[in-house]
Amino acid sequence: MTILPVIPTSPDQPDEVAVRRRPSMPPRHLADLDLAARQAAVTTLGEPAFRAKQLSTHYFGRLVRDIDEMTDLPAATRARLTDDLLPTLLTPVREMACDDGATRKTLWRLHDGALVESVLMGYPDRVTACVSSQAGCGMACPFCATGQQGLTRNLSVAEIVDQVVYLAGVAASGAVTGSPPRLSRVVFMGMGEPLANYPRVIEAVRRLTTPAPEGLGLSQRHITVSTVGLVPAMRRLSAEDLNVTLALSLHAPDDDLRDELVPVNQRWKVAEVLDAAFEYAARTGRRISIEYALIRDVNDQPWRADLLGKLLRGKLAHVNLIPLNPTPGSKWDASPKPVEREFVRRLREAGVSTTVRDTRGREIDGACGQLAAGELTEASAGGAAAAAEVAQ
Repeated sequence: MTILPVIPTSPDQPDEVAVRRRPSMPPRHLADLDLAARQAAVTTLGEPAFRAKQLSTHYFGRLVRDIDEMTDLPAATRARLTDDLLPTLLTPVREMACDDGATRKTLWRLHDGALVESVLMGYPDRVTACVSSQAGCGMACPFCATGQQGLTRNLSVAEIVDQVVYLAGVAASGAVTGSPPRLSRVVFMGMGEPLANYPRVIEAVRRLTTPAPEGLGLSQRHITVSTVGLVPAMRRLSAEDLNVTLALSLHAPDDDLRDELVPVNQRWKVAEVLDAAFEYAARTGRRISIEYALIRDVNDQPWRADLLGKLLRGKLAHVNLIPLNPTPGSKWDASPKPVEREFVRRLREAGVSTTVRDTRGREIDGACGQLAAGELTEASAGGAAAAAEVAQ
């Protein structure tokens, strides 16, 4: 495991983790706006409209996030545009690397002190960014570190996009060992329930897939949006004319267990959630990814594999089995390898395409929310220790 250098916080400023401000949305950023709105913004500031394209080319085309590095802009112009169109949205708290540099995880502090995480994963043929869409999560899945934190707030379009632009810059620097120097895929599988922040996530997807300089120019087919099964939003996504992959975090094929593992199932049951997923597949022609975290003695029984196979047989769906990355102090643990192999065998025997997700980032608290939970725990412990010292 390698801990990477981060931008230090000023010693003159209070620790924003220990002293949390009221959650609030960040100031406007150019990534919140389409090109026409950026042009309107710069002209309102007294700059010519072409400045919008200059800024956009730097940010989306060259992956430059610091306006001081945009040296073709006059110094006075840079100063004028910074607060209005390029405010700092993400400040790194901790960056860590493992898997010989192929996996890199960043914990970010937002302007209001909220914490989010993003991960960059390199493979021989691609580089994938896993990004957060919310600070915390309100879905309360008991085996998930983020679900245990509760929801702080939604992220803005630009807070989502800025994670990707930063990670794309890391990939472009050649820092991801054994991988191409270009970010090619984005998965909305970090902190939060993406479809609970629907308008901003969809706008972020459009920004990521619009050609440069208006956007990052990624392929829609290389974007994956996950959900625990918010059925109305899934149906709304079907009508968006997008070719992204929909990933359904199912985790159990039966309502009795899924009610416990994914509490939103108490509102939309397995049959209704799968119907919405299959509707998306039928309208887009895109195969659904069924995410299934294998949990020892909880959802890994052979009969549940058989039931899942029955539900998915003949459907445009692929099962992505996830060896659980346990959170500290959790009662949940990963299924043993022989159990995992039998689960895979039964699904494939039912004719369901199945793979086991590559386990990445265990050395660096790879499950989403673990770094943030650790940082909050450390801050709380520090605050309690300081209070005890004052009391003495």
